[in-house]
Amino acid sequence: MRYLLDTHIFIWAMEKNKRLTQDIKAKISDPNNDVFVSIITVWEIILKKRKGLKVPRDIVSGIYKSNFILLSMDINHVLGIEKLPYIHKDPFDRILVSQALAENLTLVTSDAKIWKYKVSLIKA
Repeated sequence: MRYLLDTHIFIWAMEKNKRLTQDIKAKISDPNNDVFVSIITVWEIILKKRKGLKVPRDIVSGIYKSNFILLSMDINHVLGIEKLPYIHKDPFDRILVSQALAENLTLVTSDAKIWKYKVSLIKA
């Protein structure tokens, strides 16, 4: 399987947060699965860190130590936003949905607004 982690799921994984279910922990630590973290997630964390969000210190190191794959953003991801219904305003979530669709990834999220999009997902 191929998964894309929503920002909060990535943070929970790095913190070993109890909100991350055993099922999701198993999926994202299974070496047979490809687990992606978007460059958009890194950007979102950096912006929110300045507003006081507590995040792991070395984001990039956390990505690679977890064997996650860094997903770049390309023009198809941006253009895909145009095809999405306007369910909510969060640009970070919208680009993650677009990336998941463009790359045929299952998005892992606990954000109920994202659940309204027609995208393969796991509700965390």
